[in-house]
This record gives sequence, structure tokens and C-alpha cells, in this order.
Amino acid sequence: MSSETSPPPAQRSHSPLRLNRRSAANLTATTALAAWLGRPLNSLAAAAEGDGPAAQPSATDTPPEPGVPAPQPSPLPYLDRIGLQLYTLRDQMAESPEQTLAAVAAAGYWQVELMNIDEQAVQIAAMARAAGLCVHSAFLDYNVITAPGREGVASLEQTLDLAQRIGLRHVVFGYIAKDQRDSAEKCRVIADSANAAADKTRAAGMRMCYHNHSFEFAAFASTATEDAEAKSLTAYDIFIERFDPQQMEFELDVFWAKIAGQDPLALMRRLAGRISQVHLKDMLADTPVSLDESAVPKEAFQELGDGVIDIPSVMRLAKEIGVDQCHVEQDQSPAPLESIVQSYQYLMKAGNP
Repeated sequence: MSSETSPPPAQRSHSPLRLNRRSAANLTATTALAAWLGRPLNSLAAAAEGDGPAAQPSATDTPPEPGVPAPQPSPLPYLDRIGLQLYTLRDQMAESPEQTLAAVAAAGYWQVELMNIDEQAVQIAAMARAAGLCVHSAFLDYNVITAPGREGVASLEQTLDLAQRIGLRHVVFGYIAKDQRDSAEKCRVIADSANAAADKTRAAGMRMCYHNHSFEFAAFASTATEDAEAKSLTAYDIFIERFDPQQMEFELDVFWAKIAGQDPLALMRRLAGRISQVHLKDMLADTPVSLDESAVPKEAFQELGDGVIDIPSVMRLAKEIGVDQCHVEQDQSPAPLESIVQSYQYLMKAGNP
């Protein structure tokens, strides 16, 4: 989810259409989606089977004994509650939310993660549940933490009240504006503010997590007198060190970590026990490292299984380290409704080899 290339959460709006579930299901886009769901996997299956370099046998690999079936990969976790971040369908949600949510449910997703926490999100959550979807997580306006008291910004207390009305378990702090994060000291202050907000979120019966982009992995500008460690310091380093591990958690976006030059699996192991949610996203092969999310080409965002990120390993490790939820997201796609179907089908195939 990128806030630099789209209006900030407080500026996004939805235009709810008052449609019942039956009429929504009969609309053209949903009918088209049903037709897509009925298509054979063909090229999708081939792409999933060919994802990434082929594994090379090790010196200790031996063929199975005659009559003994070869070991099979275990089914993927989270398939029974897989989510979709609605930023993937932001244009469709703005035009016709009920129709779009019906399409998400028809595609097979179990839950949706909301883009905002506001009065419209209360309505969207009700529509989602009417479509048979669960709602456990949503993004707050990041200024609630980074610029409290600013005109037009809701208070944390107002935000948590809305989150309770929606029925959330997870409140996501998902962005920091450029002028709010251009020094290590500013990021330390933000980390402390996030800790305080996380304490209040826990007291309200929910959990708070920080969703990364790639900018958090950029080293701060430094002076010649600073030591090597200070010169390589990043915002993410500060958050790892300064977030209260008992209160303030992480929502790891594996695409943004990967495009920042990080190893998502290594980062997950480093943060074991501190990641509450994961965004499942894939990245086009040979995409260059970028620490500026606004400069990432649209084609870098790929459907699951079509890129270079080992999504099954991410999901298995997520289960191992105690992650609560996994959400599919694709920031850019020429055909978002088709993309969410393709990604879901990839997960089902990868989970049932």
C-alpha cells in the first residue's frame, strides 16, 4: 500500500452504492469475475510451477525407496482466512463498493483489510460482512500519530472508538510523510508516539502494528564526523530498537522490503514474535532497488507467483513465528479484479500441490 503515490488516507473517499447482495451479484463485473473463476488454470498453473529458479539437488539427496511416496510440501497456512488489502481495488471501491466486495468474496477471499478508519469505513465494514467477508484490520490516518492535533486530523481516541465500532483486532500505522521522517531524531519521536498509541490500542482491546514501505531502509544523511554505524542507521533500525516489543508490532510488506534490498525471510526471522500481519506481494524479476516508493514502476507489482518472492516460504515462516494474518495486495495492476483472482488461485494451487 503506497501513500506517496495516492491521496493520504484522510483524503480518500468512497461512494457507497445502496445495493442488496442479490443485485450486486448480478452486476456485470461480478458476472465477468465468475466467468474468470471458471477458466482453467492453464498459463497461471504454468507460471506458478515455474516461479523462481529450480531447486538444485544436494549431495545428500537420495531418491525415495520403491513403493514409498516422496514427501510432499505441507499445505500453506492462512488459506482458510486469507485476506485482501482493499487498496488493491481502490478505484473499484470508490465507484461501487458493494459490487466490489461481492467480487472479492466470489474470488474466494475470507477477509478484507480496510484502507481507512473513519465513518465511511464503518459503512464499508458492514457491506463487507453482508458479502460474507470478515474485517479484522484497517489503516488509520498516519497523522494521528505523526501530527496529532493538526487541523482536520482525528484524535487517537476518536480513531480507536471507530475501530471498535468496526470490530477491528488490528490497527495499522502505515506511512510517514517525507518531512516527518527526514532525520533520525524525528523517527525516534515517532517511535515513542507509536508506543504510546499502541498502549492505548491494547487498552481498547486491539493491537497496533507498523506497515513498512521501502523508505524506512534508507540511511539517514550523516556528517563526516559520525561513525560508520551512525552513517548506516535507518528508520527501520530505529523502529526495531525503539518499538516496545510487548505493545507495538510490525505488519511486514514483503514487496517493499524486497525492493529496498532486504531479504524478507531474514527480516521475518529477525522480527520473530513481533510481526502480527504480513502483506503478500510479488515483484517483477530484475527490478532495481528503490528506496523511493513513488519512483517504483507500475510493472514491478506482480500477481503472486509471477515474481521473484518466495510466497509459500513467507507464509510457512509467518506461521512459524506467530503471525496472525496474511493479506494479499497488489498496488498496481491494469486489471485489478483479474489480478486478485489469479493471486488467489496461485495460493490455492501452491497450498494443494
